[in-house]
Amino acid sequence: MGIKIGMPKKNIIRKAGYQSDVSDQEWSFCAPYLLLMKEDAPQREWSSRELFNAMRYMVRAGCPWRMIPNDLPPWHTVYQQAQRWIKAGCFEALAQDLRALLRLLAGRKAQPSAVILDGRTLQSTPESGERAGYDGYKRRKGSKVHMAVDTLGHLLALHVTPANEQERAQVGHLAEELQELTNDKVEVAFVDQGYTGEEPAAQANAHGIRLEVVKLEEAKRGFVLLPRRWVVERSFGWAARFRRLARDYERLASSLAGIHWLAFAWVLPGI
Repeated sequence: MGIKIGMPKKNIIRKAGYQSDVSDQEWSFCAPYLLLMKEDAPQREWSSRELFNAMRYMVRAGCPWRMIPNDLPPWHTVYQQAQRWIKAGCFEALAQDLRALLRLLAGRKAQPSAVILDGRTLQSTPESGERAGYDGYKRRKGSKVHMAVDTLGHLLALHVTPANEQERAQVGHLAEELQELTNDKVEVAFVDQGYTGEEPAAQANAHGIRLEVVKLEEAKRGFVLLPRRWVVERSFGWAARFRRLARDYERLASSLAGIHWLAFAWVLPGI
């Protein structure tokens, strides 16, 4: 991208890194997405790589911003840079490009024709409490992350709402985002019975997507792996590996969405 990577004013020398630290190979892929200004810019005091390492540590370990270890850059600097990355869509762009690349390597088209939709409710905390809603089905107060993934489980689109918002009400929003992202390549979206009804089907159809409800067998005993639907549940499991996403610790919905994009770029094979 024509960016010269020089030496910042301050560098932190650590005797040993953390498991969350980005490797040289990973950083060579991530750096073009994260360098919003030159590394040797006069106003830069901390290495972008160390700021990225600090954010990865916080997301994986689940610690508060103010408890980022002292051998990483100051928490307020990490937070400010993280907000810049989220506002610029850096993590989303990274995850989307990596998703397309991995699909091509798997012998698939870069943009999918089939997706799976579902919602994940996160328990609220004092930080997020003001925008929390009550999910009567899950009996939990918090935020709901509405997600669309491809058939490999890679994140395509997400939308954060209070937990009292129904999944079926977000179909139109996700469908519009999906078609804009894929240039109208999505043809079908698999969903659970929570999306049953004429309204969600009409919202999806308005954007050229057929909504297909995967029903649970009436005579089931114990756990049943539903066709197509299990993929998004696995994606939720990937997100649950990050302790910062165990609950909604963010004051801003945009921060919660941005951390999800970072997490999914992290768990994708090859990075």
